[in-house]
Amino acid sequence: MVRLTMCLCSYALGSRTGRAGLTTITIITMRSKNISMFGSSTLKIKRVGLFLIMFLLSLNKSYAQDKDFHIYLCFGQSNMEGNAKFEAQDTISISNRFKILQAVDCLDLNRRKGNWYTAMPPLSRCNTGLTPADYFGKTMVSNLPKNIKVEVINVAVGGCKIELFDKEGYKSYSATAPGWMIGMINQYGGNPYGRLVELAEIAKKQGVIKGILLHQGESNTGDTLWVEKVKAVYDNLLRDLNLKENSTPLLVGEMVHADQGGICAGMNATIGKLPQTILNSYVISSKGCTAAADKLHFNAAGYRELGKRYATKMLSLLDDSSKNSNLKIVHRK
Repeated sequence: MVRLTMCLCSYALGSRTGRAGLTTITIITMRSKNISMFGSSTLKIKRVGLFLIMFLLSLNKSYAQDKDFHIYLCFGQSNMEGNAKFEAQDTISISNRFKILQAVDCLDLNRRKGNWYTAMPPLSRCNTGLTPADYFGKTMVSNLPKNIKVEVINVAVGGCKIELFDKEGYKSYSATAPGWMIGMINQYGGNPYGRLVELAEIAKKQGVIKGILLHQGESNTGDTLWVEKVKAVYDNLLRDLNLKENSTPLLVGEMVHADQGGICAGMNATIGKLPQTILNSYVISSKGCTAAADKLHFNAAGYRELGKRYATKMLSLLDDSSKNSNLKIVHRK
């Protein structure tokens, strides 16, 4: 008997990283009595190998990304999950081109994790409020061509430090988190960063990740290492989702501004340094965005305005990158 072993490069199905792996195939042939018979067997083996390679490649391309389906990852703490109650005006005239990929099960809302829904608030967890992501998405679809769909994924935990989204350090942070936060963390399977990546992988099967929105910093006020910590999270997202920095902008909103009496407004100076470390990052001003009575959170009107500002910046970036494409920005107010 002659044993021939072939190693075919393929992509592991279900792999989160999509890194190439090796599939080993062993083919047994009968020992031939002469060279011509062995040559015939070798030819058949080559044909089998070619067929298997084509089959494995077809599995890897079992889905096709829709370049008109734009995906945005949103994460942070309470101002990203939404602290203000949404109002009637926030629940009407929501385009079916604006979608949410559900991050947690919400049976009362008839929503299941990992499924798509029209982006009706709440966009974070089941009992959260209005978030900048609401009016970010609304503004995006109203200014983009009608063939473009916008989808957001919102994973946020009120009161958390940026350390909760650290790929390696989240466990030690969670171990010392206050009891009231643990329940929120557990809704994301105990790993909010992991849930964000999990959902992003689902979304990538249909569309293209165009950017990342962050609103976090209140709990890290005064932390001189915050910029480096955010960069570590951003770099991990790029690596784990196979994204390129030059095509994946990071948009970061300021805390409630000093002009609104924001009690964490001092953190805005630190946030302003982020573009020096992450070149494709942009600070979204909160100046004039009205605040809630606690001066820590925005009120509903403040969230609407802040969300529009995130969108205005993203639209300008799309406009710049689309000069050699057919994407036309409408620029409605």
